[in-house]
Amino acid sequence: MRPSGRNLNELRPITIETGVMRHAEGSCLIKVGDTHVLCSASLEARVPPFLKNSGLGWVTAEYGMLPRATHTRMRREAKNGQSGRTQEIQRLIGRSLRACVDRVALGERQISIDCDVIQADGGTRCASITGAWVALRLACDALMKAGEIKTDPLTDHIAAVSCGIYAGQPVLDLDYPEDSEAGVDGNFVITGAGQLVEVQMSAEGATFSRDQMSTLLDLAEAGVADLVAAQKAALA
Repeated sequence: MRPSGRNLNELRPITIETGVMRHAEGSCLIKVGDTHVLCSASLEARVPPFLKNSGLGWVTAEYGMLPRATHTRMRREAKNGQSGRTQEIQRLIGRSLRACVDRVALGERQISIDCDVIQADGGTRCASITGAWVALRLACDALMKAGEIKTDPLTDHIAAVSCGIYAGQPVLDLDYPEDSEAGVDGNFVITGAGQLVEVQMSAEGATFSRDQMSTLLDLAEAGVADLVAAQKAALA
C-alpha cells in the first residue's frame, strides 16, 4: 500500500490554472498533489550573445523554491548563491522545453521561463517542466496573435513525471514520503508523441534490472499521456 493510498500506476490529482500572473505573457499555477509550482513565461527581444545575428530564438529557464515550500525554512538562494541542485534543475527545464521548439520559427528572441515552487511534496522538477510548457504555449500564442511570428514554434507537448521502486514495487509519480524511501528513483521527460527527451534514473540503496527500468518507462509513458491531456484541458 502506498502512503497516499493510490494505485501503483496512479498520478496524484492534477490541476493547471492558466493566466494567474497579470503581466507575464504566459503563466499557470500547476498543482500535482501537494506540490504547487507557479510558472511564468516572459518574452524578451534579445538572445544570448552567442546567438546574436543568427536568426535563431532561445528558451531558457530559472527555478527556485520559496523559503517555506518545504518542512523547514530554507534560506533564500539570492543571499547565498544558487545550489548545485537548483542549477541542475533549471538547466533540465530549459533543455526539456527546447526539445519542442522550432528556434527558426521563434525568430531572434528569447522566452524566459520562471518556475517558483510554492509548496514541495516531491516531483518539483517534473511539475515545473509540465507547467512550464503551458506557460510557454501561452507566450507563443501571444506572439502569433500579435502577428510577430507566422509559424507556430512549438512542435509538440512536453511533460515530465517521476517513477520509482518503492517497497519493492514500481510506482508512478512519487510524493515525498515515497521519494525519500525509494530504492530506485527516476525522472522521465517525454513528448506528446511519446518520444524521450531525458531520463534520469539512479539507485538509492538498491540496484535495478533492465526489466524494472522498462516497467518504469511504461509507467512514465502512461503518466505523461495523462499529463498532456491535463495540459490540453487547461488550454481549451
